[in-house]
Amino acid sequence: MKIFAAFDILRNKCGDPRNSPEILEILNTRGRVLNTGGKFVVAYPLHVAFIWHQHQPLYKSCRTGQYLLPWVRLHGTKDYLDLILVLAKYPRLKQTVNLVPSLLLQIQDYVNGTALDPYLTATLTPVEQLTDQQRWFIIEHFFDAHHRTMIDPHPRYRELYEQRQTRGKTWCWQNWQPQDYGDLLAWHNLAWFDPLYWQEPEIAQWLSQGRDFSLSDRQRIIAKQREILGQIIPQHRALQQRGQIEVTTTPYTHPILPLLVDTDAAKVAVPNIALPQQRFQYPEDVPRHLRRARILYEQFFGRSPRGLWPSEQSVSPAILEPIVEQGFEWICSDEAILGWTTGTYFHRNEAGVVQQADVLYQPYRLTTAKGDLNIVFRDHRLSDLIGFTYSAMAPEAAAADLLKQLEGIRQQLIAYEDSGQTSLQQPWLVTIALDGENCWEYYPRDGLPFLERLYQGLSESEHFACVSVAEYLQHYPPRAVIAGAALHSGSWIDGNFCTWIGDPVKNKAWDYLRAARQTLERHPEATETNNPAAWQALLAAEGSDWFWWFGEGHSSNHDAMFDQLFREHLMALYTALGEPIPEVLKEPLEVHEAKDTYPPQGFIHPEIDGGGDEQDWNFAGRIQIGGSRGTMHRQTLINRLWYGVDHLNIYLRLDAPSQKQPFGHEISTIHFCWYYPNRVTYNSPLSDLRDYPDEAPLNYLYHHQLVIDFENQQMTFKEAIANYQWQERPTHARYALGICLEVAIPWADLHLHPDSGLHLLIVLAQDGYYLDHLPPEQLLFLTTP
Repeated sequence: MKIFAAFDILRNKCGDPRNSPEILEILNTRGRVLNTGGKFVVAYPLHVAFIWHQHQPLYKSCRTGQYLLPWVRLHGTKDYLDLILVLAKYPRLKQTVNLVPSLLLQIQDYVNGTALDPYLTATLTPVEQLTDQQRWFIIEHFFDAHHRTMIDPHPRYRELYEQRQTRGKTWCWQNWQPQDYGDLLAWHNLAWFDPLYWQEPEIAQWLSQGRDFSLSDRQRIIAKQREILGQIIPQHRALQQRGQIEVTTTPYTHPILPLLVDTDAAKVAVPNIALPQQRFQYPEDVPRHLRRARILYEQFFGRSPRGLWPSEQSVSPAILEPIVEQGFEWICSDEAILGWTTGTYFHRNEAGVVQQADVLYQPYRLTTAKGDLNIVFRDHRLSDLIGFTYSAMAPEAAAADLLKQLEGIRQQLIAYEDSGQTSLQQPWLVTIALDGENCWEYYPRDGLPFLERLYQGLSESEHFACVSVAEYLQHYPPRAVIAGAALHSGSWIDGNFCTWIGDPVKNKAWDYLRAARQTLERHPEATETNNPAAWQALLAAEGSDWFWWFGEGHSSNHDAMFDQLFREHLMALYTALGEPIPEVLKEPLEVHEAKDTYPPQGFIHPEIDGGGDEQDWNFAGRIQIGGSRGTMHRQTLINRLWYGVDHLNIYLRLDAPSQKQPFGHEISTIHFCWYYPNRVTYNSPLSDLRDYPDEAPLNYLYHHQLVIDFENQQMTFKEAIANYQWQERPTHARYALGICLEVAIPWADLHLHPDSGLHLLIVLAQDGYYLDHLPPEQLLFLTTP
């Protein structure tokens, strides 16, 4: 719609349509009216819909009624309220916030004083009365925070953390005095107060006090937490009533709806996936989750929800009609789902801008037999930049980069329209949707400087308009249509469901869930009305979070607790039905022990200082090196390789055996060598190395080499050219040597488009002679985010 026809009609009545209330209402999302040769043309801003997903699983055991983990309370203190309070300072900006029902219910429990978790119990216990078990629990878990942003800024908290890190947990157990425990109990809670509240007199006094906290201090700290928690729901309600945010919801306990309908939905994206022994098919549970979510929302917000965030952005044709029947108007999912559905591969240029912008940056109308449903698809890369990478950048640089990314999209859409204008002639929509709580822990001051700079830039620019999804759809209904039956079945992770099914342990959990569901089915008298405990336990066990942590793919310091919670929900179901609890539920689904080798768990942003900080590399992939080749025994040189990426760099870390430092002694140079399997380039044999075996992968041809020379303390970056030669190129790579070797190689040096892959080999050498190579069995494969 390049020319808004109503302008000419209204011009005849009232002159310049910019003076018309009707037009001003239509242009409430800040489109501009331009007079071009006597015709009034809409110059649209690029509409941007931020959707913040606020979610916590059900930590309250359906069996005991006790909370096992504190994250609702702690994230409630730090992340939910401040996000909208910052937004409220910029009234021109509108956003969407998704509040999951299981989060709302638990916030209410804490506000009412009926929730008690082990961390809270320990905090409110006189230190002289702490049991040995509690003392060890405190040493183990009361530093569960990103130390660079939440512990290091507070000297007393940092002091205790450094004692645990350098002297060990046993030393703390043997030497800490009651006041050390008292201070740690206080700081574990104080560190979760958002910096937005630091100027409040009571909080400022505690931060200034620093140490020697009493039980009375800790009681007042917890009371302050409860006060903040008590404002979360009312403030969201008030901001929605003012029109600055739209609050949406999620199926009741955050289940993967397509898998509840039929676990065979996982075969759509991965036909050969290994599925559970018994097929789970309970489509009737889908409307239960949707209905409960809607009713709960109406109780909290006094109106019906318009939007639904499907758990993990998981969709399939089978879930659309129940969503329509429950009155929802729109849902969101990931660009991967749109790509699979339309057969579009979203290519990005070197700057990261989608080339098929006209496909991604608009809403779609899904058609079903029960009615139509709108859907928006998020820009995966922009969402990940906020969620995983911008925390590693200076706030002003990160905000500027996001604005630059949005301007790149705007220019791409202007080029697509080919109107000859320098502004947009159609109301395009960029959706940025991500977790609204966990990422801020890694930002300076909990992301406040970043958000303020970003919001200021968005407020001041005439080229962008931040909107809620419902508001945008009200003014600009979808122009494109997708038949509901053609919608791809998948999630935001690679467009499939492999994060929640397909692994042996995940499949075992599905079998346990199906057995419990069948047991409930054999009790037709147990309705949701006369046996609510049984149904609450089932719906809790159907949540997605347990399956996320089972088996391979994700791990945390609380894997055993998630395992326990899942089994306790199922036990509660059997108990509510008067059935014996199966013996298998009394044992963990898997052995929860540290693994030597595993793939990356997520993006990483380590400081390159040679310190090998455990939190910096927490989500990195790891390869334990063992065995031997030739006369060189691996364990005498490098025994562990760490690797990972973010949107800025490739990160590598090499550990030597304890008490050994081979770099610059046994190893004089390290060669990082790689090639691009799907890119036509010059490639050359390894250079500056002698006596290396003529065997794979050493005899492969490579395109880039980064050589670290420890003796001369320098790096050389080389690129393959014609005739199997190498030419030096500039680089911004960095390395640091301390207790380990840490290396960062910028993606920008490689001039790759996003989603490009590379195969990496690491070669160790001494005075030009080959010593060994890593990984021992195969090349590392890394992908540009």
